[in-house]
Amino acid sequence: MAGREAGNTADDTSGAGVTPAPGHPTDEAPPPVPHQAGAPDDKPAPGEQAGEAEQADAPHPHTCTCPVCPRGTRAAHREAQAAFRARRDALAAGEGLPAAVSYSAGASRQWISDELTQAAREVGARARAEAEGWYVLLWRRTLYVVWGTVAALFLGQVATAFAAGWTAARTAGLLAALLGGGLLTGAAHLHGRRGGVLAPVIGEDNRLSTSRAVAAFWVLLTAYAVLVLAGRLAFASGDGERDTLLAGLDLARGAGLVTVLAVTCAVAVVVRRVVAVRVQGQRLQKAQAPRPRAADLLTDDSGRAHFADTQYVLVSAVAVVYALVRLARRPDQLPDLPWGLALLVLVSAATYLASKYAEGSRPVIHAVVRAREAGDLDGPIRTGDDIEIRGAGFLPPSARTPDRLARMVVRIGAVHVHVPLVPVPGGFTNPSDTTLIVPVPVEVEPGKAEVQLVSAAGVETNKVTIEVGD
Repeated sequence: MAGREAGNTADDTSGAGVTPAPGHPTDEAPPPVPHQAGAPDDKPAPGEQAGEAEQADAPHPHTCTCPVCPRGTRAAHREAQAAFRARRDALAAGEGLPAAVSYSAGASRQWISDELTQAAREVGARARAEAEGWYVLLWRRTLYVVWGTVAALFLGQVATAFAAGWTAARTAGLLAALLGGGLLTGAAHLHGRRGGVLAPVIGEDNRLSTSRAVAAFWVLLTAYAVLVLAGRLAFASGDGERDTLLAGLDLARGAGLVTVLAVTCAVAVVVRRVVAVRVQGQRLQKAQAPRPRAADLLTDDSGRAHFADTQYVLVSAVAVVYALVRLARRPDQLPDLPWGLALLVLVSAATYLASKYAEGSRPVIHAVVRAREAGDLDGPIRTGDDIEIRGAGFLPPSARTPDRLARMVVRIGAVHVHVPLVPVPGGFTNPSDTTLIVPVPVEVEPGKAEVQLVSAAGVETNKVTIEVGD
């Protein structure tokens, strides 16, 4: 798995804190955050829910810190992160440890882990609230991009019209852009809580899907080309011009474009199915991202550049630009994509699809041994001892936030043991991607016991049998 290990003590920017959200008195508890543990189960009335949505969509001052404002939830999340990091580093230095548990290393470790777990859950709730507020801002920004593109097209047509003059093709192109922009605006309004225009290309893991984005570009290009032809056909005055425009829709001229469109859409559907089947079969570890980013189109879940995704986006972008130039030069027919360029896109799509079949693996336990401190005697595993679980893939790149690390569980026989969080300045030493240490509780009966880990992404590992002594 690519990405950093938790044991590398790198600074974790996804931490949690326990401070109240900005804008609320410090002697009062902050209002419950959606999906937060402890929040009321009662659902708001339809009128109240609509009122909150309108309040969130309404303009807010730049310094607003109200709980429904996107900027307020962002400030609350940042405050929580800073408080968590400070708390984690203080506990790593031994500060704030109660005297009642300081006598025992095991008790101290458990108390520190429980404190950090509670704080991590709090910041996780703040992160989800920030993501919901961020979507409110996102759908408006997508409209700026849509209408900015329409404005750029208009300015480009005006600039080039001085030499060649204004033609019916320019009018048809502008009308097609206005109609397409209007349709996208309506779709963005309906999906405002899910990213606006970007809603169809956001995957189930809350990341931008490369396959869906590439397919969406080809769909938009084809739809725009057909609208341009329809506009020209509406303004055509003679039978000969109409026949020429209708001939521009012949399959012989648009075969390359239609083939690429069909393949990219099929790849988007197949990739979604492949990922879903692999996740359900526990052959691929996936966890939801806080929010989609533009870099998701070129990177894997760990944020590193991914070859298959990058080449698919790059080759498709080049082909789309070529098709747009052909449409600008010949607005009386579908862009005649050369078969050589179409084949290049198909090879790129096949490479991307093959990478989706090859990627991912489930976590695996290689061995379980008794953890030995300096000065301890060698011996068998007994209740009360610490065991060290060695393997790979315990921390998938998409599930390394503290709130997800706190959900890791080790089954020792019939007993479920939560993996303790052991902090150091800047991160955690336990758990890590290849090793983790848990105690053997007294509830474990002597004899043979099976050890199994539930990873940070909720995937179960293989079972390893150990012998617990009296």
